[in-house]
Amino acid sequence: MLVDNAAVAVDDVEPISAPTEDPVLDNNVLQLDLEMLDNLGFLTAQDNSQNHCIQEEFREIKRSLLGNALTSKANAVKHPNLVMVSSALADEGKTFIAINLALSIAAEQDKTVLLVDADVYKPSVLRHCGIKPRKGLIEYLLGNIEEPGDIIYSTNVDKLTIMPTGTPHYLANELLASAKMTALIEELASRYSDRIVIFDCPPILGLTETAALSQLMGQAIIAVEENKTSIQKVNRACAMLNEDLAKGLVLNKALQSHKELYGTNSYGYDNKTIL
Repeated sequence: MLVDNAAVAVDDVEPISAPTEDPVLDNNVLQLDLEMLDNLGFLTAQDNSQNHCIQEEFREIKRSLLGNALTSKANAVKHPNLVMVSSALADEGKTFIAINLALSIAAEQDKTVLLVDADVYKPSVLRHCGIKPRKGLIEYLLGNIEEPGDIIYSTNVDKLTIMPTGTPHYLANELLASAKMTALIEELASRYSDRIVIFDCPPILGLTETAALSQLMGQAIIAVEENKTSIQKVNRACAMLNEDLAKGLVLNKALQSHKELYGTNSYGYDNKTIL
C-alpha cells in the first residue's frame, strides 16, 4: 500500500507546543484539534478536507484489517483485533499511519477503535492531536492506577478512544516487557473482542520489546519510508516479529508505488495472501 507524500508524516512534524488550556472537558473527553490534524494530512471528516486521496488509501488498508479481524479469517491468528503499527527505524511515519487508521475505522458505522500509544520511548499521539499529556499506560504498569478503564479516554471523535503513554519513566522498557503489560493486552483482546485496538509501538530494530509485543498481536503494519529504509532492514525487522502475524507493509512518504522493491503490500498469514 502506497501512502502519498502529500500528507505530512507525523514523526517528521516539528514538536507542537502544548495547548495553553486543558483540552479535557468536565466529562473527561479528550478534544482532538481536528483543524490542525486536517492540515497535517489526517482523516478528520472536515467538510473542507483536501485529504481525499489519503482517505481512499487508508480505506483499502482498513478493509484488509477489518476483514482479518472480524470475518472467518479471524480464526487464523490469535487476537486478530489487536493491530500493532511499527517500523524498522525511527521517524518513518508510523504514528501518522496509526492515527489515520484509528480515525478511518472510527468513521465506520458499526466499529469502535482504541488507539494505544505504546511508544514509551517517544510518545507522540496526544502531542500531535494537540492534547496535553495525561496519565496513561506507564502509570497503570507502575501500579499507580488500578483499572485499565481509568486510562482509556473518550474523544470528540465518535467511536474513538485513546490510551496515552503517560509520564516518561526510566524503567519504561522493563514495564513494556512486564507480565502486567502482557495481562493488559490479553484483557484488551478479550474484553473488547468486537473493537479494533491499534498499538503505536516503538521501532523494531535495536529494541527487543517491540518484537516481544508482537507475540501478543494478531496483525502488524510496518511503515517503510521510501528512499530511507533498505530492503535488508525491512526484512530483518519483519523476521523479528511473530511469524503468525498477518503483516502488511505501507510505503510511506512516496511519490509513486515501488511495490516490487519491497515484495508484497498485502496482508497475509505465512505465505497465504489475504488482500
